[in-house]
This record gives sequence, C-alpha cells and structure tokens, in this order.
Amino acid sequence: MPPAAPEPILALFDCDGTLVDSQHMIVAAMEATYRGQGLVPPTRERTLSIVGLSLREVFLVLGADSPDFPPPELMVEAYKEAFNTMHARKPETEPMFPHVMETLIALRGRDEFLLGMATGKARRGVDRLLKAYAMEGWFAAIQTADIAPSKPHPGMVLQAMAEAGTEPARTVMIGDTTYDMEMAKAAGAHAIGVSWGYHPVDSLITAGADRIVTDFRDIPDVIAALVMAAADA
Repeated sequence: MPPAAPEPILALFDCDGTLVDSQHMIVAAMEATYRGQGLVPPTRERTLSIVGLSLREVFLVLGADSPDFPPPELMVEAYKEAFNTMHARKPETEPMFPHVMETLIALRGRDEFLLGMATGKARRGVDRLLKAYAMEGWFAAIQTADIAPSKPHPGMVLQAMAEAGTEPARTVMIGDTTYDMEMAKAAGAHAIGVSWGYHPVDSLITAGADRIVTDFRDIPDVIAALVMAAADA
C-alpha cells in the first residue's frame, strides 16, 4: 500500500504591503476622503500604520480621539467612492513587489502547497487584482473584509484553514503588519513577517513573527522550515 500523501501546507498571504505596493492609492484615497468631509487628513505614516484593518475598523481607530469625527459608516462609503473614482481615472494595477509572481508560480507547482489570501481588501478589489495579473483560480481560500472579522481577529485564518482543509501546524501566514502576525498567532498558525511592507520589522517581531524575510524568494524555504520544525517538536 503506498504511503499516504502528506497533509497540504497552506501559504496564506496578505495582499497590500505584502504582494502589492498599494500605498500611493491608499494614501491618496484617504486624503480625498478626509478633505471631502472638511477634515485634515492623517499623515502618510498614520494612514499606512492601519493598512490591513477592515475599513470600518480603520475609521474607528482614526476617529477614536475625535468626539466630532463622522460616523465610521459614512467614512467607509466616502473612502470607497474616492478609491473607485481614482481607480477609474487611473486604472493601473498596484505594482507587485519584486519576485512575487515567480515565487507564487513556484509554490503552485509544488504539490504540498496550497495558496491562500487573507486581506483587509474588499472582495471586489481582490478580484480586480487577480484578473489584472491573470491569477484567477490560484488561491484555494480567499478571506476578505467582506466575509470575515477584521484583523487581528483570527477569523480569516480559521476560515481559510477550514476551506483548505489544513491544520494550524501546517498553515503559515505571510504579512507585513502586526495585525497579520497577531491574527496568525491567535489562530495557532505560523507567522512570517516581510521587511518591505508598512510596519517596522521590530514591531512584527514583537507581535509574534516566527521569521522575517527580506526577499520574497526565500518564503518557500522558510515556510517548509517552520512546518518541519513544528512536526519534529
């Protein structure tokens, strides 16, 4: 009787700041949203610090110290309108970070890996991105702000594992924010932080990152090492 095939490894990727560099669109849309409400926009650094949260959570955080801040639902709709208007005028896709495409293709070619995505983007934005890069059908599980609790709640990881049929010990979250690291750890999964995103590396380590990578091409080997170490523990 042939040996049973090993359980799959779910490589679960964040999107903004991990796969693609969307900071210019995000910052510009945030500035347009605030100005449309007669408010002073947050700094670029402040805006990037909350990338990864769902939009409602973003505006709850940003307005926490302002008693006259508009309702978060109003700000969410204003942001969506600003972002979609800007994208319609300038539809260029957010650029991928170096070596993302070649590495995702390599992972897809290995039977032991499944690709997944857990992102604060809306599903509409994810679908637009996947279509632009001809990646439709690549991901076994896609969790977005439309269908799951905001990071760092573990819901996205838990739902992705259920859809992909993987266990926490064989699930690895790859992201650029503390929210990604905290979400992974809350779900019992491994966490890899990337150095090129929107949160400082020191913060990722404090938030629970098992490893930090500085080159996307290193991710498959780091995933394998984490999963193997867990199996041997």
